[in-house]
Amino acid sequence: MQTASFNLSTSFPHLKNYPKLNPNPNLLHSSVTFRPINAGFTRSLPSTCSSSSPTKLGFSISSPSPLPERQSDGVVVRAASVPDSADGGDAAAAAAGKSKVVETVVLGSLFGLWYLFNIYFNIYNKQVLKVFPNPITVTTVQFAVGSVIVFLMWTLNIHRRPKISGAQLLAILPLAMVHTLGNLFTNMSLGKVAVSFTHTIKAMEPFFSVVLSAMFLGEMPTPWVVASLLPIAGGVALASMTEASFNWAGFWSAMASNVSNQSRNVLSKKFMVKKEESLDNITLFSVITIMSFFLLAPVTLFTEGVRVTPAYLQSAGLNVKQVYIRSLLAAICFHAYQQVSYMILQRVSPVTHSVGNCVKRVVVIVTSVLFFRTPVSPINSIGTGVALAGVFLYSQVKRLKPKKA
Repeated sequence: MQTASFNLSTSFPHLKNYPKLNPNPNLLHSSVTFRPINAGFTRSLPSTCSSSSPTKLGFSISSPSPLPERQSDGVVVRAASVPDSADGGDAAAAAAGKSKVVETVVLGSLFGLWYLFNIYFNIYNKQVLKVFPNPITVTTVQFAVGSVIVFLMWTLNIHRRPKISGAQLLAILPLAMVHTLGNLFTNMSLGKVAVSFTHTIKAMEPFFSVVLSAMFLGEMPTPWVVASLLPIAGGVALASMTEASFNWAGFWSAMASNVSNQSRNVLSKKFMVKKEESLDNITLFSVITIMSFFLLAPVTLFTEGVRVTPAYLQSAGLNVKQVYIRSLLAAICFHAYQQVSYMILQRVSPVTHSVGNCVKRVVVIVTSVLFFRTPVSPINSIGTGVALAGVFLYSQVKRLKPKKA
């Protein structure tokens, strides 16, 4: 081991204030640590000086191993620690990714329930309208059952009963009016033509959605969006010319339903954007359902009277129990799919909601054709396919963002 010699004298600046060394033989192997007085940092000795070596004065000087924390003249020098921002960033990213996955799953489940409830509503509703062709009464019953469900939710504290001001009721009134008209026109069309044809006509909803969104929300369509609407209109026209159950009453009722429903969707989005006055989706739809019942009930009494009594149904030669059960199931599915529709509408834009609605029609058309064994000609199938292909094209071009000037 190499020995390093040090000549200790008063000329060495760092030893001026140290006490004189005691030549006691017991201190021959003691360890002396030198710490600069005026230094604000710690200097590590090279590894070659880490071993003890005797000096000419008869004692050895050994350099200590570096410490994680040194203090000199009130200044504390600590070893640098690895920041945990990397781990925190990874955790935040993982949490954000998990939240996005959960949100996607929830939205997908809502779309699935929307489709399922709509399928059963169309089946039960068509069965009722076939034997009981009173669409105004049927629609009023559906609003009445929905109002009962709302009051049960509030009474059982499933959902908190809202406190709504008069100004909010006035803001919701237009929504309730177009909501009432949209569902009434849909039932009128379903009572006149086949379920598949009604939903083929209602594939025109993107057209009305684009027009009304431009009028009320200021969302101007791009040329590609306008071009995608052409196959939708052409396909609906082709399907209408070859529809076996075609009649003008059913056709115009479905068209009026398109206008009413898209007005409801756009106005709902515009109403919910006002954060200080907005209601949650369940409360909004609940209030609209109750208001729609009170709006339509007087019209029903004036136009069709009371036709849901057992005596009237028996006099018409109908199976009372069957009509009641199917009407109740149709009304429950009606309220359920409308509720889910509003829940989806609060999560997506009106145009996206319209696209999802058109995709839903594909499922409804196929299931209704299979269930009711509706005769469909090849040209009618081509027209329906072209319309639905236009809807798909529309959904794709809507994702294209216009370039900013």
